[in-house]
Amino acid sequence: MAKILVIEDEESIRENILELLEAENFQGIGATNGKVGIQLAIAQIPDLILCDMMMPEVDGHGVFKALRSEPLTATIPFIFLTAKADKSDIRTGMELGADDYITKPCTPQELLKAIAIRLEKHKTISRQSQKTLDELRTNISMSLPHELRTPLNAILGFSELIMSEYQVFEESDILEMIGQINTSGHRLYRLIQNFLLYAELEMAATNPELLLEMRSSQFSCVKSLLTQKAWQQAKQVNRTDDLQLNLQDSSVGIDSIRLTKIVEELLDNAFKFSVEGTPVFFSTFVENQTFIISVKDQGRGMTAEQIAQLQAYRQFDRKIYQQAGLGLGLAIVQRLAELHGGEFKIESLPQQETIVSVSLPV
Repeated sequence: MAKILVIEDEESIRENILELLEAENFQGIGATNGKVGIQLAIAQIPDLILCDMMMPEVDGHGVFKALRSEPLTATIPFIFLTAKADKSDIRTGMELGADDYITKPCTPQELLKAIAIRLEKHKTISRQSQKTLDELRTNISMSLPHELRTPLNAILGFSELIMSEYQVFEESDILEMIGQINTSGHRLYRLIQNFLLYAELEMAATNPELLLEMRSSQFSCVKSLLTQKAWQQAKQVNRTDDLQLNLQDSSVGIDSIRLTKIVEELLDNAFKFSVEGTPVFFSTFVENQTFIISVKDQGRGMTAEQIAQLQAYRQFDRKIYQQAGLGLGLAIVQRLAELHGGEFKIESLPQQETIVSVSLPV
């Protein structure tokens, strides 16, 4: 039985709605004004809220803002009841993010139809959210233990081998094993750093102060920094001959550390999913007061469905291809772009080419 909170200061209207809801097998809860309505919504957590727009003390807009700022009630479907047909008043409510509005007087059929539509839509969103959450749990449980164990096993295995058998190994063998330990250590470090960074960015998305601080950052003369970072990335994977640069200098609304991270992940993705001997084009340019970073490769590519499903801790075709990582790289880039007031875009033709671009305010 769905629970519906009716916030209405006119007793006759409130009671009529509550009687209608009871007759239709809903559990109705009445609130005599906005202040009481806020308290009841937090205490009862209804499935839907009907709220009069014009009320003394706390009006409908005030109720809506208060409940949307409270985590427990932020996602409850909210329908305004208004006796005013004034378009600006209705528009204000919808701009705040209300789900619907009903102009009084209305017929029982109109009211019940609006309620049914919003409840069904909320159920659909909840099911989709639960599905996404289940997929996220599965992806983390499948990838995280393996990705952490693999480099850790190499570090422990080679170091124990050196400690126990160092007398019988040639110096070149020991140096090779130390190199493997170093490589695995860097891989493990990067995995942990990306895990922590993504968590930090997710928290920043809901923190207005951190968001403001991030968007007030800026860095000038980016060409030198990005050139150095690009060659460093290519050298690490022995792909310097494949790297093609076309960089325009500019200032950009992001700090140097986060800008470098974007480039690191974009190039890492391009090198990882293309074969040695094929070009990786890295370019930057300014267009309409926007600084655009673009990386193009001629590798595996992504389907439109995969692009639409891009999210953290998700890798595509993992059973077909051997690939390291948590699937966090592009998710981090996307989050960084969005948090700095920019955009993230992928264009791809499978098995032909992929262009990943990030636009940031100049």
